[in-house]
Amino acid sequence: MFKIVTMEAVPRDYQEKIFETAKDFNTLVVLPTGTGKTLIAFLLTKQRIESFPGSKILFLAPTKPLVEQHFDYFKEHLPELYAEIQMFTGKMNAAKRKKMWPKADIIFSTPQCIANDLKKRRIDLSEVSLLVEDEAHRCTKNYDYVYIAKEYIKTSKNPRIIGMTASPGSDHQSIKNICDSLGIEKIESRDRESPDVQPHLQELKVEMIEIDFPPELQTIRTLLNELYEQKIQELKNRRLLYGPSSKKNLLMLQFKLGRMASAGNAHFNTLKGLSICAQAIKLSHALELVETQGITPLKKYFQNLFEQANNNQSNAVKQIVKNPLFGKAYTETINLGGKMEHPKFAKLREIMQSEILSNPKSRFIIFSHYRNMASLISNEINKITGLKASLFVGQLKKDNIGLSQKEQRQIIENFKNGEINVLTSTSIGEEGLDLPEVNVVIFYEPIPSAIRKIQRAGRTARLKPGKLITLMTKGTRDETYHWAAHSKEKKMKKVIKDIQNDFDNAEKKQKSLRDFNIRQSIVP
Repeated sequence: MFKIVTMEAVPRDYQEKIFETAKDFNTLVVLPTGTGKTLIAFLLTKQRIESFPGSKILFLAPTKPLVEQHFDYFKEHLPELYAEIQMFTGKMNAAKRKKMWPKADIIFSTPQCIANDLKKRRIDLSEVSLLVEDEAHRCTKNYDYVYIAKEYIKTSKNPRIIGMTASPGSDHQSIKNICDSLGIEKIESRDRESPDVQPHLQELKVEMIEIDFPPELQTIRTLLNELYEQKIQELKNRRLLYGPSSKKNLLMLQFKLGRMASAGNAHFNTLKGLSICAQAIKLSHALELVETQGITPLKKYFQNLFEQANNNQSNAVKQIVKNPLFGKAYTETINLGGKMEHPKFAKLREIMQSEILSNPKSRFIIFSHYRNMASLISNEINKITGLKASLFVGQLKKDNIGLSQKEQRQIIENFKNGEINVLTSTSIGEEGLDLPEVNVVIFYEPIPSAIRKIQRAGRTARLKPGKLITLMTKGTRDETYHWAAHSKEKKMKKVIKDIQNDFDNAEKKQKSLRDFNIRQSIVP
């Protein structure tokens, strides 16, 4: 068995078992965050270079900070002069990338960069003996991972692929599509309860804190819900909407009607339905804000709608704001502004005060779906003695809130060295980034995605015991989203097992066929 002792640790049993599979088969590796997927890719990199001297390794990750993280890991753990490693970025001149490609042994890059170079024929993948695709759940539809994998399978002399993720999704077809796109032959999946992983993880205490929906917000919800139901009924009366009026179904309907309109099928019912559907989606968002976020985010959203209407940006928005029910809801919101926030807000403050008193050295990540809420939380947390919070969001500027990659890196560094001890983060804190171990992860609201739930939870209880706290408002979308993610996570485990069984059965059939052909060939 191939082994390597790195500066970090001897590979754990499950890492070696997965490595042994990945040596011989294109493998999808599903492992919790912080359990050493990168080390498995590292072991496989050395094995492929030694098995195919002169070949290249291509390691892809979806973001530049994550690419840098993997690059630094390999640079630290590879023996000196073992291989020429390079990092490709979009900022690097294309001609320089083309010049560097033949000389490099191990290349780290974002998929966008490699896809562009492939399409421009600056590089080819014939000498690449291993393709690593990190965060492989992104390998869907038109994402560049799919294009690169297909080109690689077609052109490589010695192809081997490993996809890595903490959670590939819960839908059978989605996971199957990932496997098909990567030419996967085996799935190696573990979770926190797996017997060979469990000894290497610390205890995770899970708390669900249920919060009553406040009567002060009930009037606003009732008004918005009445208007929302009017729009849903109108879509059904027009025979456009069938089944539940979930956000997903409304978005699918909007896409369908938009496509019909752009294709020339722009009769009255289609155009009217498109406007009503857009109104329903915006009202659904307003309901979500009042139920799960609070007065300040809702007020900001209402004011944004008024601004759009005044600027004639959207006919759908103009229809919403002129409705008397909407006007009443807005008045109620203004009357409450400054007097109260969502009760989650007070509960979060109480939790944080208690946690920092019990352990002054604690580190926290508070996840919030919305930037405005994350900013509000950060400001409030900074009022608590012993806590220093920083907002951690993506680059895109929304409502004047956004961080450059340089600013993101500085915040992570400040978090590592203890200058701050709380990150209030949107989805950017979920995936891949090399954040230090945290004591407590808090979900300000549940999310319906199993992938994102698993990634968030993976930020704690790796090297020391951790706590996961979710704030859930009873009788609201919070409950719906919590149980949706819970159901999807259970389904994911079953789907992975079913697909792996399909791979095993196909392998057995191939083996039986080979044995039969061999027997036939030796019959006199």
